[in-house]
Amino acid sequence: MTHPNPAFDQHEYQTRLAKVRAAMDVAGIEVLFVTDPSNMAWVTGYDGWSFYVHQGVLIGPDGPPRWWGRGMDGAGARRTVWMGDEYVHGYDDTYVQNPDKHPMEDLAKLIAACGWAGSRFAVEMDNYYFSAAAYMDLLKHHAKIVDATGLVNWQRSVKSDQEIIYMKRAGAIVTRMHAVITELAHVGMPKNELIAEVYRTGIQGAEGHWGDYPAIVPMAPSGADATAPHLTWDDTPLKAGEATFFEIAGAYRRYQCPQSRTLFFGDVPDRYLRAAAAVAEATEAVLGVAKPGATCAALADTFNSTIRAHGFEKDSRCGYPIGLSYPPDWGERTMSLRAGDETELAAGMTFHFMPALWLDDGGIETTEPLLITETGCEKLCQTPGGLVVK
Repeated sequence: MTHPNPAFDQHEYQTRLAKVRAAMDVAGIEVLFVTDPSNMAWVTGYDGWSFYVHQGVLIGPDGPPRWWGRGMDGAGARRTVWMGDEYVHGYDDTYVQNPDKHPMEDLAKLIAACGWAGSRFAVEMDNYYFSAAAYMDLLKHHAKIVDATGLVNWQRSVKSDQEIIYMKRAGAIVTRMHAVITELAHVGMPKNELIAEVYRTGIQGAEGHWGDYPAIVPMAPSGADATAPHLTWDDTPLKAGEATFFEIAGAYRRYQCPQSRTLFFGDVPDRYLRAAAAVAEATEAVLGVAKPGATCAALADTFNSTIRAHGFEKDSRCGYPIGLSYPPDWGERTMSLRAGDETELAAGMTFHFMPALWLDDGGIETTEPLLITETGCEKLCQTPGGLVVK
């Protein structure tokens, strides 16, 4: 059984696997256990909402990867991965959320059956989807386990041509989502009704391409709530004289394109106008220096020096890489646009440039997803810049 509509051809998956194995060789790793669902999908194509149970992909010294997970999810694996059915392994359902037995016991048996017992074995330790209990149980079978957190993530940094196509489709979707906010939002509208339309638009898609689910739910705080970056929504009516920022993402085939805009009803206070002007100038400055060979730190320094000249400070990073992602995060968790990160940009990298400013009584988010090109950078979305004022 094979995926009826694969996201990528087998050659691309083979290229990815070769990159991962080269990184494993450098790190002295013989067998890698991948549990981040984004990394699982990138290496194998697996796409299922099953990351609430223990699952993963085993990558050995040769041969195709092996998908391992809950037995009932094996059917989903056979429908989505590029490998043959013999590389899909499901464990018995008695292992699911059972305090008396742990699924890692089954994984250890599979490792032994593959002839990898005693190998130099690595896991993604600092990962949302790999627990302390899983680690402790694996230690019963593997005396030494090394950390490979981020190893696969870093191989994903430079996007293929097909991945860039998917990112641009996601960008068209989030552009349409912001247009719907601008079109429909009005004073007195319960915020949950507006977010329902945002979701509807995101799933309908844009330009003939369907919409996938975002890795993060919409962030939509208003007024004083917007002094905090990660609050969501309720049924409070939108109000005049109050700013609301919308941090949302378009998604296509799990590729995420987040973007933020800030909505204001009525006359905009001077401090918001000054903040918006600072962000706009800083954005243009960063777009001017973002190119292959520039460093993450150089972009951050450009941003921070520009807003500082306008009397503003931002003490958090101003961007991060984006791409293929599952909940709870649409970032790739590698480099960051901040002081001290000397990672060099390369053509094909994609970032969420995040020049948000949080003020004493609200916040402004006017962000841009960016693609690094051979000669500079380009925006992945066509959403108009600046504040949205109605």
